[in-house]
Amino acid sequence: MSHLTLPGPGEASRSEPDAASLARLPSIDRLLGRPAQAQLISIHGRTLVKRAAQQALAAARERLKAGGTAPAAEQLDRDIAIRVAQLVAPRLRPVFNLTGTVIHTNLGRALLADAAIDAVAAAMRGYAALEYDVDTGGRGDRDDLVAGLLCELTGAEAATVVNNCAAAVLLTLKALAAKKEVVISRGELIEIGGAFRMPDIMKAAGSKLVEVGTTNRTHARDFEAALGEKTGLVFKAHTSNYAVTGFTASVDESELARLAHARGVPFAVDLGSGALVDLAQYGLPREPLPQDALAAGADLVMFSGDKLLGGPQAGIITGRADLVARIKRDPLKRALRVSKLTLAALEATLRIYASAHRLPERLPTLALLTRSRDDIRATCARLQPALAQFAGDAFDVRVADCASQIGSGAQPIERLPSAALAIAPKGRSRGRVLEALEARLRALPVPVVGRTSDGALWLDCRCLLPGDEAAFRGNLAC
Repeated sequence: MSHLTLPGPGEASRSEPDAASLARLPSIDRLLGRPAQAQLISIHGRTLVKRAAQQALAAARERLKAGGTAPAAEQLDRDIAIRVAQLVAPRLRPVFNLTGTVIHTNLGRALLADAAIDAVAAAMRGYAALEYDVDTGGRGDRDDLVAGLLCELTGAEAATVVNNCAAAVLLTLKALAAKKEVVISRGELIEIGGAFRMPDIMKAAGSKLVEVGTTNRTHARDFEAALGEKTGLVFKAHTSNYAVTGFTASVDESELARLAHARGVPFAVDLGSGALVDLAQYGLPREPLPQDALAAGADLVMFSGDKLLGGPQAGIITGRADLVARIKRDPLKRALRVSKLTLAALEATLRIYASAHRLPERLPTLALLTRSRDDIRATCARLQPALAQFAGDAFDVRVADCASQIGSGAQPIERLPSAALAIAPKGRSRGRVLEALEARLRALPVPVVGRTSDGALWLDCRCLLPGDEAAFRGNLAC
């Protein structure tokens, strides 16, 4: 039996005075005293449920003012429950990434290994020796948690970690070349994501940019002519998110190192994505390795902890011990340092690389990048009936070959053979129909994100592993 006496859906008329209708709505206290709200309060607390009830009553008042009818008590209960669910739902929501971009910046980039997830959970649950030397009982250095592994994997003398690779570049420039000239090829004045532009980063670091060569051709003589008493650093940036083709020339690391060292100037390399193993052994495009740049004579190499490395977001600086020490003494280092959670995930990821054992099985990002087209097609075929039912008779759903991409600026012109479920409207009006279907997929409990091309919605299944298929089907049925 209802605890409130409210009019039924048909009892209020549009001619009823607004004031009388509004007066018949229950008070907040009466509404919160109902059994449905009492149960919500026991789970979520009175403050949050009261907020949801206030929102529900405000919406009911607006409907009445617009000529609508007063809601029944049970209808208000349902509205409050929905609003509570919306209030407690996380903004950082899980999604099904069917875009075909594996390391998708907007969808969280690299997936962490189970070992890294376990390490983060352990660090969150209790205290940890973050800056404490257990052997001596004195203060420690948080970089020591990963520096040894990084040196082992890259051949560097020392290493430090900040919160992303852009920060690594900024800190290196500021610590080593503030108020000095930094010489770089004009063809490497990169822009990443619209916010990271090499000229702007150098200006922010207090360095003076000296660009040499042309967009497509830079020679050793260009660098040699630019080096002088005011030079603080010779810099090379890997053009990871674009490619210059045709009549081109560039100066390799070994030659730049020779030129820089002849003038007593450090040579630094920004690899951007970076990788710790030769990806060509897994049938993927080869990405420059920090160990190769260091072996060629680079004094410092910067690269990302996520992206191709498959770890947490971080910026890693490896190289000469004296230069790394100068970087760590800079006041900006503290502002850019990473937390115990990042270090826990990074250490666990680096230990996987150090073991060199079953990397594609243990690193989810590498597993996704190395999936075969046949395997992905099999996933598509198994999901086709469920997706066809979800889309309805107005759509054709077929399995089609397509190409995935690595993402996050790595290998921009390379494509990975893949397969997708291509969903095309049967009628002529395709644009709005596809937009409506995309909206339906995004409105699912776990949003499904794909891409549109050639009049169809493409759901590339590279990033949907067989273990996720049951959850995907259940999501479509909601």
